[in-house]
Amino acid sequence: MLPTPSTAHVDTNRIYEPAEDSFLLLDTLSSTSETQFLKQRFNSNRRIDTDDRLNSPTPLILEVGTGSGVVLAFITAHAETLFGRPDVLTLGADINPFACQATEETIKRACRERAGVGKEYGKCLGVVNSDLARTVRPGMVDILVFNPPYVPTSPLTWDYESDPDQTSLTLDSSDQRYLEDSRLLSLSYAGGIDGMEVTDRLLEQIPSLLTKDRGVAYILLCRQNKPDDVMKRVRTWGSNMSAEIVKQSGKTSGWEKLQVIRIWCT
Repeated sequence: MLPTPSTAHVDTNRIYEPAEDSFLLLDTLSSTSETQFLKQRFNSNRRIDTDDRLNSPTPLILEVGTGSGVVLAFITAHAETLFGRPDVLTLGADINPFACQATEETIKRACRERAGVGKEYGKCLGVVNSDLARTVRPGMVDILVFNPPYVPTSPLTWDYESDPDQTSLTLDSSDQRYLEDSRLLSLSYAGGIDGMEVTDRLLEQIPSLLTKDRGVAYILLCRQNKPDDVMKRVRTWGSNMSAEIVKQSGKTSGWEKLQVIRIWCT
């Protein structure tokens, strides 16, 4: 079992604390079936004459909504085990500026620990303060990972289009710190109607974000998010798009049953 990065330094009053959903993603990415899938798709040692991807260029992994950074740090630190190669590039994005800072620290600590035992690891390009993947160029992402705010709640009231600079989330006033911290934290779990308002927005971006022919996305959903409907939607994007459930939690009742969907170009 691969070690989980430490998040002891993370301020959980402002940042989503690693929980069952975070660990389900780690289990998914490190499972035998998924590491085999990822190595076959991205391993640089494949013979050129058996694949037209020409020795698989260095993959770029984007995690949207990094939170504490535990998932992106895990991917970066254990790149060689997960992908069969250490030369991977990782990038994070989170709407919470405190989460961006925490993620960078989590990654630094995890990679330092790997270096301490003589292991190679990937390179993190940074963590950007961004709404979903708006700052990422189309067609650049080989692997996208998203643990969205999936809890069904009342309709979301903050609109990025009308408030792109997060003026309603300003961090300057000490009088409002508690309310602002609470709101920043709520962005990590409040999913709006059916828990899908944020996820729906990212799903719209995925076809243009992923690299042609080899792009992959891992999306975590709960039962009430209607994963079957999500997979049906993905398959309408084109005959080359596939989706299936690759991991799920052991719980069997209510919206808390979690599932990880893999979306990929065939």
